[in-house]
Amino acid sequence: MNTQYNQEREDLAAAFRWTARLNMHEAVANHFSLAVNESGSKFLLNPIGMHFSEICASDLILIDANDTETMSQHNAPDPTAWAIHSALHRNNPQARCILHVHPKYATILSSLDDKEMKPIDQNTMRFYERVSIDRDFSGMGLGKEAERLSTLLGNNPVLLMGNHGVLTAAKTVASAFDELYYFERSCQTLIGAYQTGKKLHVVSHKVAKKTAQQWIDYDASEMHFEALKRILDKEEPDYKN
Repeated sequence: MNTQYNQEREDLAAAFRWTARLNMHEAVANHFSLAVNESGSKFLLNPIGMHFSEICASDLILIDANDTETMSQHNAPDPTAWAIHSALHRNNPQARCILHVHPKYATILSSLDDKEMKPIDQNTMRFYERVSIDRDFSGMGLGKEAERLSTLLGNNPVLLMGNHGVLTAAKTVASAFDELYYFERSCQTLIGAYQTGKKLHVVSHKVAKKTAQQWIDYDASEMHFEALKRILDKEEPDYKN
């Protein structure tokens, strides 16, 4: 096994496995990355063609965002993964872990004209004024499109990629996964509320802002992720291989 960045590899592999368990993956597409140097230019990324449910720690490839020869190497990653994650890590060094998927409900929200996460329950309030929204999709994340996307995140933990999917970014795998988990659940609640055809009960700015801050102060992301890893240790211990 490649033991360089062993803990980082295990954490990212665990995120892949749980994303598959939650059915938020898509075939052998979508990609997660984790920066391993200070500038963020070097990062771990899933290899092309692997299903999230089979990814192990040693499968992750080490990428250099500044290496123009990356796509000509024998273990070149998916072209969109290379373009999007290289641009994001290069332009957002604070975003150490970046998780990009097309989960059902977040993708539905990204496809609506009104893409705002309305604060209608405790979970949706978590993301009040914490979501960047891309409204200018112009094709798959390659070249100029990838560079454009990389300028939209800012300091928010979520980028809702219009007509595309969602991306979460944080300092740790645990935090990025926790944001992804709760964002998809929030999207499910919001879309379900829309489907009733009834008027939404949107809380006030004051209440939504207060609740969002309470979520930040509470931060159970590490406890959440450690619990998930304990389950994997029992049921899918090969993720560490």
